Amino acid sequence: MADRRLQVFHTVARLLSFTKAAEILHMTQPAVTFQVRQLEEHFNTRLFDRTHNRISLTEAGKQVFRVADKIFELYAEMEDAVRQVTGEISGALVIGASTTIAEYMLPALLGDFKNNYPDVNVHLKVSNTDGIVSMVENNDIDLGVVEAPVANKNLVVETCRNDQLVLITPPDHSLSKLESVDIRQISEYPFITREEGSGTREVIEEYLSKNGVNVTEMKICMELGSPESIKGAVESNMGVSIVSKATIVKELQLGCLAAIPLVPPLERPFSFVHQKQKFRHRAMDELLNFAREYCKEHEHDVV
Repeated sequence: MADRRLQVFHTVARLLSFTKAAEILHMTQPAVTFQVRQLEEHFNTRLFDRTHNRISLTEAGKQVFRVADKIFELYAEMEDAVRQVTGEISGALVIGASTTIAEYMLPALLGDFKNNYPDVNVHLKVSNTDGIVSMVENNDIDLGVVEAPVANKNLVVETCRNDQLVLITPPDHSLSKLESVDIRQISEYPFITREEGSGTREVIEEYLSKNGVNVTEMKICMELGSPESIKGAVESNMGVSIVSKATIVKELQLGCLAAIPLVPPLERPFSFVHQKQKFRHRAMDELLNFAREYCKEHEHDVV
């Protein structure tokens, strides 16, 4: 319902990019530029400074952006109030999840949610933990689900369940028959790790440090960007790795990999993260409540 020019301006101002705004709004960049110029003509002033391929808000632009935030929050509150009166739970939500969660936890959860709320459309974006937290900070997504601690104290972080990490090796590896393995033993073998920014990598490095192992002592032979690529590399006998136990259910059943518990045990929380907003769409509240109950019911399941 809000003025289209204001919607386009607000998106550009939030992202500080005409290109990114065009992608999100499913518009061409010239169309985005045209809408912003129309708004500038309406106010008879520039809303953006454009220098060296970068844009920034002018003082007038900052005031328009501040008030636009309030306008869109009120529109959302109005629409949600009507839905509550009519009993309708609908709309669109954008969720972001780090790779492990997106591949092994969310499909079942979102499938059940969709069965209960068929009029809510959920869009999923996948990135590493740093990327997801950044999306929440920039309001690019409504809710993030991550696998590492979140440093930003201005965000709401809520643990939904715990995840166990284990050492994985080829089934004929010298460590594979052990009942458990001390973390210091692993430093003797080629080690495959996740990429920088990965929540799994951050948790493992913190675990190593707490247990007196310097990361530089590890014989890191590869950095890979997903659990699937790591599992494939370990199966090919290129090294050992530490992964979520949730990611290797199929490989353990097939006998392609061996999983050995770590001593001391390594667990990490899967957490919801979102903005501290005075108002949220009812669909967002329903999803959060549904996810909380889902995690309680499946607390002892392997994801």
